[in-house]
Amino acid sequence: MKVSLRQIDGPWTAGYVLDKHMLNSVYLGDDAQGHPQFQNTRTEAGEALFQLKYRLEPSHAGTLAQAVLDHICPRLPPIGFVVPMPPSRARPWQPVAVVARELSRRLGVPTFERLLMKSPLARPLKDMESREEKLHALAGAFFLQDEIRAQGCWNALLLDDLFDSGASMEAASIALAGYAKVHQVCVAALTWK
Repeated sequence: MKVSLRQIDGPWTAGYVLDKHMLNSVYLGDDAQGHPQFQNTRTEAGEALFQLKYRLEPSHAGTLAQAVLDHICPRLPPIGFVVPMPPSRARPWQPVAVVARELSRRLGVPTFERLLMKSPLARPLKDMESREEKLHALAGAFFLQDEIRAQGCWNALLLDDLFDSGASMEAASIALAGYAKVHQVCVAALTWK
């Protein structure tokens, strides 16, 4: 997969995003039911994520995991386990968790899907305008469940699908860094807005 890697800064040791999500979006008009229609052009990573998340095509999880392994993991310290970003909404299966499992398998490390949890927010982040408003809404929203039984301290890789303002990644990283079994937190996202 061709990517245009972007480094992201925050309260983590290292962070990267594979590529921009959308290259171009053209409004085509409304359909018969009054729904707006668009012609979208996405990057390879953006298209793979779209197919995984909205067309429910799990085969794209392996492609995305391999791209993270090839392009992001070599830039990180050795990873001890992978943590998917807790989902914002319930789905039959969670795309980020599927990619995290596939990445973990390829790295030969565990995935902990219930280590980092998120309380429901009163309002969706996408409806909030400023980064400060998002950070305020996320304060205390992430919490940990001691899911790791082994003794030790490891570098954790927090994986998310879409990086926008960075507010969720920042709040989640701070919560994860507070876990006694985490040495360093690194972050990776599949696309940025």
